[in-house]
Amino acid sequence: MDSNTEVLHAWHAGTGGWDALVDRYSRLVWSVPRSFRLAHADAADVYQCTWLCLAEHLSRIQRPEHLGTWLVRTATRHSITVLRTRGREVAYDLWEPESTLPAPDEVAITNDRQRRLWSALMTLNERCQRLLRIAAHSPELSYAQVAAALGIKLGSVGSTRTRCLAELRRKVEGLR
Repeated sequence: MDSNTEVLHAWHAGTGGWDALVDRYSRLVWSVPRSFRLAHADAADVYQCTWLCLAEHLSRIQRPEHLGTWLVRTATRHSITVLRTRGREVAYDLWEPESTLPAPDEVAITNDRQRRLWSALMTLNERCQRLLRIAAHSPELSYAQVAAALGIKLGSVGSTRTRCLAELRRKVEGLR
């Protein structure tokens, strides 16, 4: 099965298709909660919820060629919901005598760098934000997979990524 349309037809006909969708988009769906730096358990919840939403809405998919984009958006919404409801809590073992945490000044410097990077990233357009998140957290994805997920032309992935990175660098430098 080559296209999403063929996969969806196979699913509707009861001759498979679900495994092909999961195989095709599994890494892409995982990349989204990872790009939000969610804990493994939270990322797994987002992953499962995304596939559950697809299963619930699969019969209503009207544009199979945009399925990758739909999955990314759904996983993004679920990731944001997790961040809002659970926050970025860190569990500490109060019985452990030695701290393995970094020194406070290292935390402050790292937090400042991350704050500047994320602040700059959030000022980019949505396409650049999604492209850079995917590039950072799933570098193993092919340009074809990235293009399909973002709904852009295959030949423009590299040049768009270069422009987005250059813009991000300018914005980070402006926040110093």
